[in-house]
Amino acid sequence: MNGYTQDQDSYLKRMRRIEGQVRGIAKMIENDEYCIDVLTQVSAATKALEAVALGLLDEHLKHCVTQAATEGGAVADRKVAEASAAIARLVKS
Repeated sequence: MNGYTQDQDSYLKRMRRIEGQVRGIAKMIENDEYCIDVLTQVSAATKALEAVALGLLDEHLKHCVTQAATEGGAVADRKVAEASAAIARLVKS
């Protein structure tokens, strides 16, 4: 079971909302709308995706990493490295 499983419906709802935002941005571009308005919507969609990513990361730390830390050894080392790499990817984006 993944750490976000109990909040899966919430995450799916948020992702569908983001999907709608992205479709709206595509329509704005098709309609040749003002670039600053398009950029504002791109920023909003980006922030929404970042919020989902941070939520998933938080769940991963609370569930998967904590469980692995309890086990210790190589399993814990792998989960911590995995979390560190995920954080690095988020920071770079």
